[in-house]
Amino acid sequence: MTQQLSISIGQYSDKGRKAINQDFHAARMPHEPQLSAKGIVIALADGISSSEVSQFASEASIKGFLEDYYSTSESWTVKTSVQRVLTATNSWLYSQTRNSRFRYTLEKGYVCTFSTLVVKSNTAHIFHVGDTRVYRVQDRHLEQLTEDHCLWVPEGKSYLRRALGMREQIDIDYRAVSLEQGDIFILATDGVYEFTDEKFVTGAIQKNRDNLDQAAELIIAEALQRGSNDNLTIQIVRIDTLPPHSANEVVQQLNTLPFPPELRPRMQFDGYEILRELHMSHRSHIYLAEDKESGEQVVLKIPAVDLRSDAAALERFLMEEWVARRINNAHVVKPCQHTRKRNYLYIAMEYIEGQSLGQWMRDNSQPDLETVRTLSEQIAAGLRALHRQEMLHQDLRPDNIMIDRNGTVRLIDFGSTRVAGLSEINTMPDQQAVLGTAQYSAPEYFLGETGSTRSDQYSLGAIVYQMLSGKLPYGPAVARATSRSAQRQLRYQPLRDGERSIPAWVDDAICKAVHPNPAQRYAEISEFIHDLRHPNQAFLNKTRPPLIERNPVLFWKGLSLILFVIILLLLVDHPAIK
Repeated sequence: MTQQLSISIGQYSDKGRKAINQDFHAARMPHEPQLSAKGIVIALADGISSSEVSQFASEASIKGFLEDYYSTSESWTVKTSVQRVLTATNSWLYSQTRNSRFRYTLEKGYVCTFSTLVVKSNTAHIFHVGDTRVYRVQDRHLEQLTEDHCLWVPEGKSYLRRALGMREQIDIDYRAVSLEQGDIFILATDGVYEFTDEKFVTGAIQKNRDNLDQAAELIIAEALQRGSNDNLTIQIVRIDTLPPHSANEVVQQLNTLPFPPELRPRMQFDGYEILRELHMSHRSHIYLAEDKESGEQVVLKIPAVDLRSDAAALERFLMEEWVARRINNAHVVKPCQHTRKRNYLYIAMEYIEGQSLGQWMRDNSQPDLETVRTLSEQIAAGLRALHRQEMLHQDLRPDNIMIDRNGTVRLIDFGSTRVAGLSEINTMPDQQAVLGTAQYSAPEYFLGETGSTRSDQYSLGAIVYQMLSGKLPYGPAVARATSRSAQRQLRYQPLRDGERSIPAWVDDAICKAVHPNPAQRYAEISEFIHDLRHPNQAFLNKTRPPLIERNPVLFWKGLSLILFVIILLLLVDHPAIK
């Protein structure tokens, strides 16, 4: 059985010499699949003494965070998930203060500090705002991993510069730390760390390794004895076991399901009847089948025999269904809902009755510009749905785009898709290799760089160029340009030089989208799509035809006026000419 991530936690909180405890703390250790997908959360919030309602802010921020974090997409990175949740929490706390009697004295409102440790796979992700602290125990020393957001004044007092709910916008510190088995972390409020020393703290933990709750109580008792006059909360976290780098749902499926038998028409297979073969490649065999239970036609894809010993290729194969299950968009193919146990390794997707964009391009060698725009907008809508989930398609090409009988475009084949959330677990195959089709892959992939949303933009731009011209913007030269100097030699061939009459500003938009340098492309795909339909003023200024072509009458009138002025000046300077 695969070893799972496991930790031990000791926690203790005390109001100390104050009337109420404005601190709040919690931890959550979920079961699979959330344990691998989202990790373990340890969180601590500290109210501020100037506020009468800060304890409500602390409690709401911790409870809300634990609830909302585990509701975020599995495809998001920890950083994206936490920052979005905390940004929303900050906005809510700030609005609570603005709508209360403390609207003019924000420091008395719904404000608290916040620190959290998210342990996912082999990494600890630390997020922090305020003056609570996160430490890592190094032998007999404490390494502070967070920075206090305090402003010290000459009188020896300090004021918080940053806290949840203090301002409309929040800046959250982030740090990632690689883990080793046996690592120990501490989260503590200022009522603890200001009245203890590292010798006592590390000693208490060392003597009570098997009872971290007892260690936490001893540390707080020591802080109280030394005169702490604030609320006191401490959390001690020990990393007991770490998972291997291949512990995720996709790999578990690889390890438990057998390969399917050879499929043939009219064959009964796992509740389906095979109708016919649709496509066969070196990666997979694709069949049209009928679900005997629902009567619906579906597409079954099984791994090719030659790849069944290639674990990385099989993992990419299964990623297609994993990705599709997490995208709900009209322009992305949908997986079939499994209502019965699956007995073999295969994926089942909806059947799209229509044709691929590649076939459509062969049937429509000279499409009108409006049709190309409409298709491009739909492709972009599918890509943006992926990008919102922190996914990159990475193999966008005409044969991976379907057009159904109603003219709706659907993206298919996510075997090369990069999922940011899974990349944190290091379960994905090596992404330095070019997984997509070379002629549509962005140039940065050939430099061994990790792609971005601008890489998918390049692929879309190349497809738009091909729909309008029948060619690719740089031909086969992109795949051979494996250095920056070689990529700087790539020259875009303008569409307007061909037989088609394409507006210059449309050509410029495509040129920008397929620029060899990703930094020179559009920041967002939506900007590219907008510029395909609406003239970009920057392009118009650059490509504006001369005045004699735009308005010949005005040109000659202007020229005549200039000549008339010159003649007058000559007459004034040389009276003899009269």
